Amino acid sequence: MKNRQSGHTQESSAAKAGLSSRTGRRVEKQPIITAPKQRHWRTRKDPLAPVWEQTLLPLLQQEPSLSGLTLWEYLDEHHPGQYPPSLLRTLQRRVKLFKATEGADKPVIFRQDVPIGHQGLSDFTHPDTEITIAGKPFVHLIYQFRLAYSGWRDAHIIQGGESYSALAQGLQNALIKLGGSPLEHRTDSLSAAYNNHAQEQQLTKHYQALCQHYGMTATRNTKGVSHENGAIETAHRSLKHRIRQAIALRGNGNFDTIADYQTLLNQCTKRLNDYTRTKFEQEQAQLQPLPDTRFMDYIPLSVKVTSTSTIEVRRVLYSVPSRLIGETICIHLYHDKLYGFIAQTCVVELPRVYPQHATQRIRRIDYRHVINALAAKPQAFRFSVFRDELFPDDNYKKLWHYIDQQLAPKQACKWMVTVLKIASTHQNEMQFGQDLLTQVTQHQTPDIKQLQNQYLPQQTVPAIEITQHNLQEYDHFIPSQARGQAASISNAPGGDVCCH
Repeated sequence: MKNRQSGHTQESSAAKAGLSSRTGRRVEKQPIITAPKQRHWRTRKDPLAPVWEQTLLPLLQQEPSLSGLTLWEYLDEHHPGQYPPSLLRTLQRRVKLFKATEGADKPVIFRQDVPIGHQGLSDFTHPDTEITIAGKPFVHLIYQFRLAYSGWRDAHIIQGGESYSALAQGLQNALIKLGGSPLEHRTDSLSAAYNNHAQEQQLTKHYQALCQHYGMTATRNTKGVSHENGAIETAHRSLKHRIRQAIALRGNGNFDTIADYQTLLNQCTKRLNDYTRTKFEQEQAQLQPLPDTRFMDYIPLSVKVTSTSTIEVRRVLYSVPSRLIGETICIHLYHDKLYGFIAQTCVVELPRVYPQHATQRIRRIDYRHVINALAAKPQAFRFSVFRDELFPDDNYKKLWHYIDQQLAPKQACKWMVTVLKIASTHQNEMQFGQDLLTQVTQHQTPDIKQLQNQYLPQQTVPAIEITQHNLQEYDHFIPSQARGQAASISNAPGGDVCCH
């Protein structure tokens, strides 16, 4: 219109404005564009009118969480055929309008601006990437610590579930890397690691002491309200995304050892920490100094070794060296291992295993602990309750299956115990079992003497020359007065010779 007022033609004015000539003519006829009038009448009859006020609205007022689909299913059940599925979208829009205009208030998220060096957060998460160790599925959690201000983080692999030992170990490792501690340590509810009220009080005491050791105030978010721990929940998503990408780039999720998997996890956290370097350097300078020593990051237990050379720890039966039978051992229970102490000396170290279910009981038997005792009475092998757990791997189980069929029961037990005895000292017990299985399946079973001569070290007994001493040489051990009395007795008539 400005172009038209300046004297340009209708066609050129429309072209300058980026319009067609037809639109230009229409605009010139009606230059003032008015807003459309609000429609206050219905274009069709309300299909929900018979039930909205009397039936559906009272249900929504009583329970605002009801969805449109639920209400339609309610109508279809109580009024069959009267309200077809084509009315579902209409009902959903009606419910949405009701909740926006008359519904209950919704919770509000209040963004937090945590002061520098004030808060650190801890949490556990389940990885969403399949991980295997040496080809076997690896069930685990990932513990993550994060600073609220800078976003610096550290992550560790945790075996088993959430527990005090897992939290204490992961937290202290992170603080040592960090070089200091924040004023406050925040977690979700630690009750996931408690079995009963008495244990809850004890573990709460340990956790409080851990925080006091590092000068931190222990706080928790409201149970079940995850957004109160949002600074760590969002960190879980970004870390798991990094792990997925690293596994995809690597080509597979199989690792030779847990340490190799932890190395990949460290690389992921290092990359994420590179983006927070500036703020981290500022926050690191504001942290509290660390104490000189670590705090107890294990659960202490006292157990007695039974006559079967076993101990029971958290529904798991572990074998221990038979020399410890009858001893009371102090167990330091970690999330991935346990140490046994007598006085201040560590006498046994075992990997920790977990039952698949809370009420299940399992066994972890190491044949090396009892093989010497079993070699002394090999016939106990056949009906031992630990027999299946005594085999190092499946090859040895197959060996027992073949030998039990080929030999007499007594000889089969002696042969199998001899094999286990040799395996306990062999450099590669897995290879030894595989080679022996090959021989047995080819009907080349070696007897016990052949096994002992081939695999057990032969001890050569040196020849010892024994020289008989002259008995008179012992006379100098007898006092001279006693020798005189003995000589007089021997020379007396009827006297007996006295030899000492």
